[in-house]
Amino acid sequence: MPKMKSNRSAAKRFSKTGSGKLKRAKAYKSHILTKKSTKRKRDLRKAAMTDATNVKNMKKILPYL
Repeated sequence: MPKMKSNRSAAKRFSKTGSGKLKRAKAYKSHILTKKSTKRKRDLRKAAMTDATNVKNMKKILPYL
């Protein structure tokens, strides 16, 4: 049986934590930053966990993560 392929775009955006959860970066940090408050931008720097409703699909497209 051939090797399964990982979705390369997802592999670059998600990483696995020690406990097996999926870590992701937050959106809305790339442009139009002048109207966003410093506190909001600072909070967007922090990593977030992938929502439980999406984990099943993410594990499917990232078989070797």
